[in-house]
Amino acid sequence: MKNLYEKLLVTGLMIGSANVYAQQDAMYTHYMYNTLTINPAYAGSRDALTANLLHRSQWVGFEGAPTSQTFTLHTALNNRKIGLGISAVNDKTGPVKNMGVNADFAYILKLNETSKLAFGLKGGIDYMEIPLNSLMLDDQNDPSFQNNINRTVLPNFGFGMYFQSSRFYTGISCPRLLENNFRTKEINFSTSPVQQVRHYYFIAGGLIRLNDNVDLKPTTFVKVTTAAPVQADLTSSFIINKKFRIGAMFRTGDALGVLAGYYINDNFQVGYSFDWSYGLETLKYNYGSHEIMLSYELPKKYRRSTVRFL
Repeated sequence: MKNLYEKLLVTGLMIGSANVYAQQDAMYTHYMYNTLTINPAYAGSRDALTANLLHRSQWVGFEGAPTSQTFTLHTALNNRKIGLGISAVNDKTGPVKNMGVNADFAYILKLNETSKLAFGLKGGIDYMEIPLNSLMLDDQNDPSFQNNINRTVLPNFGFGMYFQSSRFYTGISCPRLLENNFRTKEINFSTSPVQQVRHYYFIAGGLIRLNDNVDLKPTTFVKVTTAAPVQADLTSSFIINKKFRIGAMFRTGDALGVLAGYYINDNFQVGYSFDWSYGLETLKYNYGSHEIMLSYELPKKYRRSTVRFL
């Protein structure tokens, strides 16, 4: 069964990466804490040196299922007009390895005492490796699995815009403008089996005070790419006593999930989420998807208190 799972996963990834144009980027239930990976204009938005580490295990129990890790680090310079950051993504599905490392730059315009608008640029490299001939197949001579895409590194760049006020934010972005073709000289199809496609993202969220002890944080994350259904994440979380966070997520056409978090202190927060893919045939073979998130901030004296939770 392991060989069957691997073959299905790799075949699905290659079809999804061709001109069928499906969603390619990894998905995250903690998207609201992973913004820099998709929008460079977010750099410096939290008025603090901020580091985030996230791990996602998707479809646990399914052999060769995706696992993803992200790391982001960003800060605003002293004049708070410039934001700088770095973002890294590591993603593995079966034998397929993807990695991206980027530098992020944001120019921040202060609109008034509580609002700002940022324009961002992202630049870096994408890495892909697919050792297809390492798979154990029923037919080891299957020509579709004889050639590798081995350690291919290509440049890419993107852009974003991000608006933030005291209790609301929104942004749009395209983190990879180049539709890189990972074809090698051994693989010479008229349509490349592994080609990146451009993704566009919209994010929005807010913080609503319900009473002195409870805030409501609604957020959304919309993903758009060519010839694939628009996908949206809708999430609502309650922040209780400025210490605990609990919420629920709905991802159109895909999953339901729950999130929980704990603010250990003003600097450090931990989070966990579980989601269940109700719309996939694979659900009968797996035990859901899990995420763990760690976030650290070195506060600045001029940071608004609401930024910590927004």
